[in-house]
Amino acid sequence: MARHGITRLCLRAGLLVVLLAVAACTPIYQNHGYVPSDEELKLIEVGKDSRETVAATLGRPSASGLLNDVGWFYVQSRWQTRGGFEPKEIDRQVVSITFNDEGVVENVERFGLEDGKVVAISRRVTKPNIRGLTFLQQLFGSVGQLRAGDILD
Repeated sequence: MARHGITRLCLRAGLLVVLLAVAACTPIYQNHGYVPSDEELKLIEVGKDSRETVAATLGRPSASGLLNDVGWFYVQSRWQTRGGFEPKEIDRQVVSITFNDEGVVENVERFGLEDGKVVAISRRVTKPNIRGLTFLQQLFGSVGQLRAGDILD
């Protein structure tokens, strides 16, 4: 009879270990930041709204543009953590709202993170020319400006 009790105890302990292992593998998701929804962005009229009306409608972003204060960027990331592994970013959304010199909305764009590449999901512009430099323009613009002393320091 004592043997039967030990066997039961071992089965329960084994079941507990299996349950804990399964629970440790369950992913945990965390969201960081804020991005306005498409419905909220539809309220912003390109060529009509100003910084003040955008701030009243959407709120001010946590990160403002650095290109002569011409843009506001709303950023949201979704992270997944499994067990003891390092968190992994599984989604990123960026909404960029740029303003002209008079402070009027010039462009509204939404970007996503697809396989490590920035992908334009939606774009509304008043002009075909978008302010700022693309990544490739920045990359090729720096070619020839590096000196050996910059690398060695």
